[in-house]
Amino acid sequence: MGKRVALVLAGCGVFDGSEIHEASAALVHLSRGGAEVKIFAPNIEQRDVVNHLKGSPTEEKRNVLVESARLARGNIQDLAELKASEFDACLTFELLGIFLGGFGVAKNLCSWAVDGKNCTVNEHVNATLQAFHSAKKPIGLCCISPVLAAKVFPGCEVTVGQDKNVDGRFPDSETASAIAELGCKHICKNVNESHVDKANKIVTTCAFMCKAPLHEIFDGIGTMVQEVLKLA
Repeated sequence: MGKRVALVLAGCGVFDGSEIHEASAALVHLSRGGAEVKIFAPNIEQRDVVNHLKGSPTEEKRNVLVESARLARGNIQDLAELKASEFDACLTFELLGIFLGGFGVAKNLCSWAVDGKNCTVNEHVNATLQAFHSAKKPIGLCCISPVLAAKVFPGCEVTVGQDKNVDGRFPDSETASAIAELGCKHICKNVNESHVDKANKIVTTCAFMCKAPLHEIFDGIGTMVQEVLKLA
């Protein structure tokens, strides 16, 4: 039997939900790894809704779980129903657990987009992270979602790419400084790499925190998934 992995989403679309390319990449790599995946998202209202053509907010109201169902082809559950005991790992993007990226992480799973390092983390997201961590089960996070680990697990090691805007490829490199201010260690990595915090079983990769060709982001997410499955 393959590893049982929980994948946590934050909506659908880079500017107000989960990054679609990251979600697809994670699912492809999990499938190749023989994982048995279930997808979750919190049943909450989005912080905002962005017109992805114009890049501007609208007056619409949308639900994170309903929007995430687009990526899950309708096969999704409320994050409040996730039981860590039923999985081997978690991914944020988010079982094992994997959490994916996109502004939805910083807007819907926590308030980082508004409050930075002083953000609050959604209660069900926090409970999920704590449950997997307490059970010594691996957690995978990509793009901006490593800030969740930095906020919830002081002293952990994560990467969001580089801590300087090398060649203009890391425009959000100041995030590394904010992570350090939370008492965590930021590890500089290239987009096609991931970092493994062996003590905490946390695996991170920068994905679209780097301006890189899509295949390099795909490969980096692949290394994260592989490392999470190894730890499970």
